Amino acid sequence: MIPTTPVPAKDGTANPAPLGLCAFGMTTVLLNFHNAGFFGLNSMILAMGLCYGGLAQVIAGIIEAKKNNTFGLTAFTSYGFFWLSFVGLIVMSKVGWIDKPTDGAIAAYLGVWGFFTFCMFFGTLKLNRALQFVFASLTILFFLLAVGDATGNASIKTFAGYEGIICGLSAIYTGIANVLNEVYGRTVLPIGAVS
Repeated sequence: MIPTTPVPAKDGTANPAPLGLCAFGMTTVLLNFHNAGFFGLNSMILAMGLCYGGLAQVIAGIIEAKKNNTFGLTAFTSYGFFWLSFVGLIVMSKVGWIDKPTDGAIAAYLGVWGFFTFCMFFGTLKLNRALQFVFASLTILFFLLAVGDATGNASIKTFAGYEGIICGLSAIYTGIANVLNEVYGRTVLPIGAVS
């Protein structure tokens, strides 16, 4: 006899959030080492932005869609394409495809991403404290970088670099906490669950 009651299928898809968070965090730390003045903008940063910050986050976002996580889909896919567009902004002008963007254009680009991040921050209020910190510090980072480009103030951009290193490290922490907490089946690294 064939059963007539549907049996719900168990979702066997792994949690993509650690991949997305680590990809975002590690790429952000490296870019902000540059912003803080430790080294110039080079192919190491662009390669990370293209491959890990960009493609890996887009993949994580697509997997979040399969898990029916709209926040994760929107965040990881958007920031993945942020990194791809950031690399495009630099490479397209370097190879002569189009003029380099002005400081005002870069300020607008960063400002729009800051506004998007600020809006996404409100979604984290239902998630956990670690993600709240990541999104709050990222909002500040985008706005600091936008102001630095709009005003041409190198000190603001340097300060933003240090703030961005903290933001990136917080994302790495959150990603690794997700991995270790899942592997050990208990809280190894706290993320401050919202009650």
